[in-house]
Amino acid sequence: MRFQLTEDQRALRTGVRELLTRRFGPEQLRAAVEAPGRLQKGLWRELGEAGFFALRLPESEGGVGLGLPEAVLAFEEAGRALLPGPFVATHLAAAEVPGAATGETVVTDVGGCGLVEWLSAADVVRGDDAGAVPLRSVDPLTPLHRVPGTPPPDRAPEAPGADPAAVLLTAAEQLGSATRACELAAQHARTREQFGRPIGAFQAVKHLCAEMLVRTETARAAVYAAAVTADPADIDTARLLADDAAVRGARDCLQVHGGMGFTWEFEVHLHLKRAWVRTHRTSDATESEERLAAELLAGSA
Repeated sequence: MRFQLTEDQRALRTGVRELLTRRFGPEQLRAAVEAPGRLQKGLWRELGEAGFFALRLPESEGGVGLGLPEAVLAFEEAGRALLPGPFVATHLAAAEVPGAATGETVVTDVGGCGLVEWLSAADVVRGDDAGAVPLRSVDPLTPLHRVPGTPPPDRAPEAPGADPAAVLLTAAEQLGSATRACELAAQHARTREQFGRPIGAFQAVKHLCAEMLVRTETARAAVYAAAVTADPADIDTARLLADDAAVRGARDCLQVHGGMGFTWEFEVHLHLKRAWVRTHRTSDATESEERLAAELLAGSA
């Protein structure tokens, strides 16, 4: 099956990238890291005006009237730009929470692991956040709270009724991070020199970059396919492949950069930290693995 983007889809992706480049480029990213926990409400409203949160709302309800494939493209760009904020939760609440579609209302939710992102900055919290306590987040751009009584992420069960769209849109963000990490690694490999040659000329670096590209493009095919079919098994597959591409891609990108990748002047380590946080946003990956294994067993019976 071929997943060629239409002209309108390419225009949407380009438009979202241009908006985020203009409003949340490297300087704004660095400023956000230096002032963690502060959500940029101006950018949030501008995203709302651009239709980011209302992409899947019908035009009769003031939305853009597009579908899940277009939302995946937009969220892929958000992941690529490391856009901070609970924009998945706000997007999913656009049809129910007044002001969410226009960016006037910031919405967060209680995830499958009992984690709540951006609780202090949210206007509306979906789910029971009673007694939520702050956590020290590994990602400076994602403040976290945990609801007491929930198991830690590595032992958390799948959230009952978890929205498959939330899983897929998070996978799209992971794909965006994986794509950006691949770009950063290739760029650094071309420009950084050792022993009088670009480090990309060395076989070990070539292999790292090639493996990053393969994982990213495999995840891209899975995420785009799941956006078209909306099949639960396809979404689980996309989630697992995108998580792997984002986490391993950021690690390999750090290895290509060496010690410089861990410094605050570079965004590489931020992609790794955000990817770790996203893996626990909706549920535990083990549940996706078990569902896919059960389906494979049922199919072979």
